[in-house]
Amino acid sequence: MIKLNDFFERDAVVVARELLGKVIVIGNLKVRIVETEAYGGDAASHAFKRTERSALMFDTFGSVYVYLIYGMYNCLNFTTNSIGSPGAVLIRAVEPISGIEKMQERRGTEKINNLCSGPGKLCQALGIDKKFNGLELGRELVVYDDGFEVDEIGRSSRIGIKDALDLEWRFFIVGNGFVSK
Repeated sequence: MIKLNDFFERDAVVVARELLGKVIVIGNLKVRIVETEAYGGDAASHAFKRTERSALMFDTFGSVYVYLIYGMYNCLNFTTNSIGSPGAVLIRAVEPISGIEKMQERRGTEKINNLCSGPGKLCQALGIDKKFNGLELGRELVVYDDGFEVDEIGRSSRIGIKDALDLEWRFFIVGNGFVSK
């Protein structure tokens, strides 16, 4: 298990990079993080302006932040930085480890590489919805380091945004077949 105060109370960009290879457990489902994006107070972030929705990014670190995009897809984030300094890491893609049959059932596909290769897909596969929003990590959703070593980390601009395109705050495990397309 990751020590929440030590790990998540740091800059979102650092946390996003270091979350690669870590494991998420929800019940009997287990996945490895293979792609992330960092968000701070930049123009592409919900925290660019403090709102009721983005308050978690200002007021917590080590919490789950779930929001709906396009009115239909949930996105899983973990809050970062220190209190008052907004930050979060979007989990963009994960590699299934166990509980794969349940993930396939939820997603309606047998294609393992398509189960969790995007933020909406992984939330559907893992059963993550708004009821997770605001939960402290380490209870219903656990993140831990199992010693997995990432060989090469790639980086790029974040996907699907219009602002702050100069920030290369998307990180992924190079060569991993579960990274989003």
